[in-house]
Amino acid sequence: MDPLGAPSQFVDVDTLPSWGDSCEDELNASDAATETDTIRSPFLFNKTINGKVILWKGDVALLNCTAIVNTSNENLTDKNPVSESIFMLAGPDLKEELQKLKGCRTGEAKLTKGFHLAARFIIHTVGPKYKSRYRTAAESSLYSCYRNVLQLAKEQSMSSVGFCVINSAKRGYPLEDATHIALRTVRRFLEIHGETIEKVVFAVSELEEATYQKLLPLYFPRSLKEEGRSLPYLPADIGNAEGEPVVPERQIRISEKPGAPEDDQEEEEEGLGADLSFIGSHAFARMEGDIDKQRRLILQGQLSEAALQKQHQRNYNRWLCQARSEDLSDIASLKALYQTGVDNCGRTVMVVVGRNIPVTLIDMDKALLYFIHVMDHIAVKEYVLVYFHTLTSEYNHLDSDFLKKLYDVVDVKYKRNLKAVYFVHPTFRSKVSTWFFTTFSVSGLKDKVHHVDSLHQLFAAISPEQIDFPPFVLEYDARENGPYYTSYPPSPDL
Repeated sequence: MDPLGAPSQFVDVDTLPSWGDSCEDELNASDAATETDTIRSPFLFNKTINGKVILWKGDVALLNCTAIVNTSNENLTDKNPVSESIFMLAGPDLKEELQKLKGCRTGEAKLTKGFHLAARFIIHTVGPKYKSRYRTAAESSLYSCYRNVLQLAKEQSMSSVGFCVINSAKRGYPLEDATHIALRTVRRFLEIHGETIEKVVFAVSELEEATYQKLLPLYFPRSLKEEGRSLPYLPADIGNAEGEPVVPERQIRISEKPGAPEDDQEEEEEGLGADLSFIGSHAFARMEGDIDKQRRLILQGQLSEAALQKQHQRNYNRWLCQARSEDLSDIASLKALYQTGVDNCGRTVMVVVGRNIPVTLIDMDKALLYFIHVMDHIAVKEYVLVYFHTLTSEYNHLDSDFLKKLYDVVDVKYKRNLKAVYFVHPTFRSKVSTWFFTTFSVSGLKDKVHHVDSLHQLFAAISPEQIDFPPFVLEYDARENGPYYTSYPPSPDL
C-alpha cells in the first residue's frame, strides 16, 4: 500500500514464494526411500540455494528489490519491452544518467540509480547478437552478462537482484540455450558467493515461463528424486566451476614438470573442472610426461599404486570434460548406444547396436567421448551391456585397438560395476576375436562375456519388456530361431 492507502503496483520480493517452496511436499515424499540409490548430479539438491531463487511471471520493473537488470544495446538506448517499462517507471532522470555512462560493451554491466522505481539500482547489461557460426562467442558473452551483474551486486553488497531475460528476441538468441547459461551461471555463483546475496528473481514473460519451468529443475533440483530425474537432461556443456562455457582450444595447461605429481594441487585436480588440458592424443599434447619413463618406473616398482590411480583419474577427467564440452549430436543420431530397462537383478541395461556404428565413416575419438558422456552417471551403479552383433559387416567392427583404448581410459567404476556383457548373435569369427581380446588384451572381463545365439537365451537374464529392440534384430532372430514368446524356459548358458 502507498501512503494514501491505494494498492501499490510494485511487488516486494520478500512476498514471493521461492523455487524451493514449489511442490515441496510432492517432491520430497519418497526421498527417504531413494536417497541411497540416487545418482548425483553436478548440480546437487541444495535447499539453502533453492530458497534464494524465485521464478516470477511479471515485469521486472515492478520488483521491489535492491537492483533490477535492464537488457539493452551498446548505446543503452534499446527499445525493447523490458527497457521501455523501466524507462517509463524510472522517469526522465534515468535517461540523463545513462548519457553520462557513454555506452556499455557487450557482456559488461554498468550501474545507475533506480530513481522512481521501487528498486534502488538498475544494472544495465548488453546481451550478444546470436549467429550460429559464432555460437561460442555468443555463449561466452551471455555468460559474462550474468556473471558481471552478479559480481557488481556482490561488490555493492546488494541483498536481492531481479533478472529480466537478458537475451532479447531482437538479438536472436535461442531461448532454451540462453536459459541454460543463465541458470547454471546463477547456480554456480550462489554456490561460491551465496552468503553475499539473499534473493535472485528470474522475472519472465508468459512465453518464457514454460522454458524456465522446464530447465530450473536441472540446475536447482528441489529434491534428491528430482535431481536424479533431471540428470539425463543436462546438456553436454555444463560449464566450468563458475558456469562459464568450456572452450576446448582455451584449455591448454602447461605443467612445469609434465607427468610429475603435483601434491600441492591434489585437491584442486580431483574436480572435473580442474584439469581441462585434453588436447590431442600424444604424450606431449596431453602434458603427461614421458610415457616410456613412466612404464620403466612401473616395472621398477618406483611408481606407487596410489600415484597410478591418481594419474589415471586425471586422464579420465580430461576425457569427461571434453565429452561434456564437445558437440556430439552426430554420434548421438546414430542411436548406437542407449539406456533401456533393467535385468532380472534390477541392474541398468545399456544397449549397443553394432550395425549402427559406421566405423570407417565416423571419428572414433568422438565415439569414445560419446560413450563416456552417456555412461559416466550410469556406471556409478551396477549395469549390464547388451551388444547386438546382428547383421554387422566389416564396416561396423570395432577393432581391438579401439576397445583396448576405451578399456584403458574409462574410470574404475565402469569395470567394477559392469556385471555382464551379452554378445547377441555372434559369428564364429567374433567369438574367436572376443576370446583373444579378453584373454590377452584386458583382464577381468572374460568371465563376464556371454555369447547369446538367440533372444530366447537373452530373456533368461533380461525380460523382453525391458529391452528396446531394433526391428531388424527381431526380424533376424525370428527368421533364424523362430518368433519369441514372453514365456520361455531358463537357459543353462546364462
